[in-house]
Formats: sequence, C-alpha cells, structure tokens
Amino acid sequence: QVQLLESGGGLVQAGGSLRLSCAASGRTFSRYPMGWFRQAPGKEREFVAAINWSGISTYYADSVKGRFTISRDNAKNTVYLRMNSLKPEDTAVYYCAADSSRSLRVGMSSPEYDFWGQGTQVTVSS
Repeated sequence: QVQLLESGGGLVQAGGSLRLSCAASGRTFSRYPMGWFRQAPGKEREFVAAINWSGISTYYADSVKGRFTISRDNAKNTVYLRMNSLKPEDTAVYYCAADSSRSLRVGMSSPEYDFWGQGTQVTVSS
C-alpha cells in the first residue's frame, strides 16, 4: 500500500512560481515511477510530468515543457513539481501518482498509475 500526500498548492499571479511536493509512505518508493497529473473544472484529468525510479529520466506534456520541472528525493520519499511562468490555464487540481508495478517504463496516462494522492489546488490569476 502506498499513501501519497500533496502540498504546496495555492493562489499565484500569472508569471509566478510554485513548488508542489508529494510525500509518499512505503519503503519501496524509490522503485516506483511517479507522475503528476492535473484536472481543471469540466475537463478530464491530464498528464503533466513523470519521472523514473532513479530520477534520471523525466517526461513532460508539451503544454508545460520548459516551464515545469519534476524531480525526486528518494531519501525523503518525496517527488516535486517546480512550476515557473505559470499561466491562468495551469489552474487545476494537481495530483501525484505512483506506479507500484516497479515498471522500468514510465507511464504518461492515468491507468498506468495505481496509487493517487488527494490533490492540491493551484489557481493562477491573470
């Protein structure tokens, strides 16, 4: 069982920055690919970023590439999402997710992740 707890969301002006954190329980966290997804009101959940177990490989949605950075600290069982140059269209609930299959492949779709946090709200004002 994996429990995930996001934090760091809030209200920020366009052009500003936030860093989201996702603290995970479980001794095998370091073996899991991790992802960040987001869901805006009236829209489907969408992929934002993902990272492999070691942190060497990262993947991004085109809409956030160059602005967001995913990273992880396995010693702290935590994955981060640094968000710069935020835009109003980045407003959403952000979720972190874990793939406990210990796959070497990093997924970029929701069904590939089996544990989810409760989400943290990010609101970007124009």
